[in-house]
Amino acid sequence: MRAEEPFMVRHADLVFALKTFAASILALVIALALDLPRPYWAMATVYITSQPLAGATSSKAFFRVMGTLIGATVTVAMVPNLVNAPELLCLAIALWVGLCLYLSLLDGTPRSYVFMLAGYTVALIGFPAVSEPGNIFDIALARVEEISLGIICASLVSTVVFPRSVAPAVGRRVDIWLSDARRLSRDTLLHRGTNETRRAQRLRLATDIVEIDALGTHLFYDRLADAGAARGLAEIRLRMLMLLPMIASIEDRLTALGEAALRRQPELRRLLDDLAEWIVDEVRLRQSGDRIRAAIAERQSALDGAASWERIVTTNLLSRLRELVDISDDCRALSDAIAASEDISTIPLAFRPEAGAAPVRHRDHGMALWSAAGAAAAILICCGLWIATGWADGASAPMMAAVACSFFAANDDPGRGIRSFGLWSLVAIVVVAIYLFAVIPPIAHIEVLVIALAPTFILYGFLIARPATALTGMALAANTATLLALQSTYNADFASYANSAVAFFVGVVVAEVVTRIARGVGAEWIAKRLMLSSWKTLAIAAERRGRGDRAHFAGLMLHRLGLLVQRIAFVSESDRRDTDSLVQLRIGLNIIDLRRARYGLAASTIRAIDDMLDDLAAAFRSHVEGAMPFELLRRIDAALSQAVKDPSSAREDALMGLVGIRRGLFPDAPAYQPQSGESFAA
Repeated sequence: MRAEEPFMVRHADLVFALKTFAASILALVIALALDLPRPYWAMATVYITSQPLAGATSSKAFFRVMGTLIGATVTVAMVPNLVNAPELLCLAIALWVGLCLYLSLLDGTPRSYVFMLAGYTVALIGFPAVSEPGNIFDIALARVEEISLGIICASLVSTVVFPRSVAPAVGRRVDIWLSDARRLSRDTLLHRGTNETRRAQRLRLATDIVEIDALGTHLFYDRLADAGAARGLAEIRLRMLMLLPMIASIEDRLTALGEAALRRQPELRRLLDDLAEWIVDEVRLRQSGDRIRAAIAERQSALDGAASWERIVTTNLLSRLRELVDISDDCRALSDAIAASEDISTIPLAFRPEAGAAPVRHRDHGMALWSAAGAAAAILICCGLWIATGWADGASAPMMAAVACSFFAANDDPGRGIRSFGLWSLVAIVVVAIYLFAVIPPIAHIEVLVIALAPTFILYGFLIARPATALTGMALAANTATLLALQSTYNADFASYANSAVAFFVGVVVAEVVTRIARGVGAEWIAKRLMLSSWKTLAIAAERRGRGDRAHFAGLMLHRLGLLVQRIAFVSESDRRDTDSLVQLRIGLNIIDLRRARYGLAASTIRAIDDMLDDLAAAFRSHVEGAMPFELLRRIDAALSQAVKDPSSAREDALMGLVGIRRGLFPDAPAYQPQSGESFAA
């Protein structure tokens, strides 16, 4: 078996293509044996559901079944009651598809497939059934049976025949990410490379987090994955999310100190060198970080009201270094436990759980609403053409409009995706015509049919297995299987096929035109909305005085950062600085740290901090491209002056937050000067 494994790895795409073709033929044969009315739906479902990794196939299969059941139920309730009012029926289906698409886009996880399927399943079942509404229950039931059969065959073959678990793929990506993050930490601590090089590393790591997060969501549906490994990877993910803003904060504090300050503090320089070596040394990293922590604690010093900016920043830096040690220690311990199949609940973790990041996602209600409205409008236009012309095969047009609008709504430029889908659908139409009227007629045995289909569908599976061509392969496979309409008897008619193909293509064209009108904004507009949303989120963070939402904020901002990094080329220069150095995220986390510290501070310090937070919230809500008002710097320094004199134990957290806010908003401002007398008042 070991001799076969390298072959399976090297030729994983081909193996997946063969497995998927086998599953599709199995589904087709069983559907024919059961005399299901549309066995080709089972075959098409295999290609729509199958993914190279077993967990991804299982999750998509589960969600597809759920979505199909909901869609079929709504169709049974909707069609018989509105069939005598075709205009109302078309409106109801269009609104339903739009609502489901809206919910799908807001969800943004693999679970969103449930909403999307629930929407366009009504179009797929409802529009062709308007001519026979009395049989709508049987049609819907057959649809569920055929889709379920395809899903069962796809899942069975995926998990039994040379299965590929999601866990190893996620684990490899996480190990690579952590290795890259350790190198970035070393380069930051030693100030190696250029600012541009470290910037590129940060952006790449931020993008990779989003991809790893998307892949990791399939772990819960992967029956091949160990439950302990899944929990361990989830714990590592929390620490990964916090590493990037922490590394950026450390680099910022080192920049604030400057080389002259580091020369005046040789012990700090040696500490940075030692920590940099510890982080990248695999042998030393597996040893406890207690020695590094002790060295950091030894460098910490008490602050008084006359503390200089250098001392304040140094103390702040040491606190961040301690967190970096804790996270690095935890990630190595968790990785070792996963590799040894140990119970992670027994591992003592150093990093504070409340400092993690919750799995919160950015939701753009406006964009989701525009996409939903575009889908509903495309369906209604196609329905209008169908009803006005009395087109016998016109039902395919609104069906394909619903599918095309739903499939590509999450893209920055969905019109381009729909056009590509339409062009490959046109290729599928030609391929099907060749099969229907040249290849299939002389075939009398299913074995010969399988041999005839094999080259085409194995090629489609090979395309699906490769990320760059996955959508192309899926469009070709699903459309070819659907238009081929294989049944127990051959009854192809060229005129009927041509009519259906034209209606099929018209639906895609209308979907593209309407989508370009409704969503013709592009990546630049989306990037600006992301930046604006982040400033508003910062304003909310500054306005609130409660506890317990740090994890929520970190998860939201990091997800938004990942989305923004993918569009970095479309961000303005001033906003790009914020993105590159994670400024918004760092400011927000510092605000939340500061709010947490408020509860242990003296009343006068709380008043100074609250005044500053109120001004920050107002500035963030009205923020446009450009610098923050200088008045904010005076407010921050006034709060710093109060906090540094505060005798309470919460002073360190307060100073950490204030220094982070000052450096984030005013990185080029002169060093803070200790103030005497009362706090600043407006």
